[in-house]
Amino acid sequence: MTYEGKLKTDSNIAWHRPQSSPFRVEEELMQKSARALSTITDPLERLRLLCFTRGASGIMELGRIFRKMDDDGSKELNKDEFLTGIKHTGLDISHEDAEKLFAHFDPTNSGTISVDEFIKQIRPPMSEGRHAIIDRAFRKLDKHGAGVITTEDLRGVYSVASNPRYQSGEESEELLIGKFLANFESEGTDGGKVTLEEFMNYYSGISVSIDNDCYFDLLMRQAYNL
Repeated sequence: MTYEGKLKTDSNIAWHRPQSSPFRVEEELMQKSARALSTITDPLERLRLLCFTRGASGIMELGRIFRKMDDDGSKELNKDEFLTGIKHTGLDISHEDAEKLFAHFDPTNSGTISVDEFIKQIRPPMSEGRHAIIDRAFRKLDKHGAGVITTEDLRGVYSVASNPRYQSGEESEELLIGKFLANFESEGTDGGKVTLEEFMNYYSGISVSIDNDCYFDLLMRQAYNL
């Protein structure tokens, strides 16, 4: 069973509850990813899990680090750049597994791998419906069609009304929105700007723990008033 299957099997009942929120989903994702690591040996799936032990933004951060390694803008990395990128992530992956990963993405032994293809394959697969609702949320924020939104755009639209901690009065709207925006304001971002790829990478992390397509759709609609 893949790690996605294990995460979903562990939580089929929980993720059908509409009172859940992206914040709670993310906490569960981190815990379940850490537990699943003990049973997964495939280097690619282990790297995914290691990313998710840092939350839904783990893959987004991985993408940013590897794009920094692409100094010449070729969207290609040689083995040294790739191995350096792995080290810079701070993820606990062995040199042997890193070598296997590079070989996996360079089946023709060309000496380079595509950054875009690497990040796409690290990101867990999602249904067309989930892709579409994430894309719709991004397009709503990207009013001018620039392909980039800002954290202020997110602040102006993102809703925490269905968050249990907000409903119970445990945490304020400002605090919860601040926690959410922190995922997109990490060191290395371009002035708080978020690309569609980064937005998709983040929600692929939220998606992986939600078995029910209808609930994922509802979560996105509630969060962005779609």
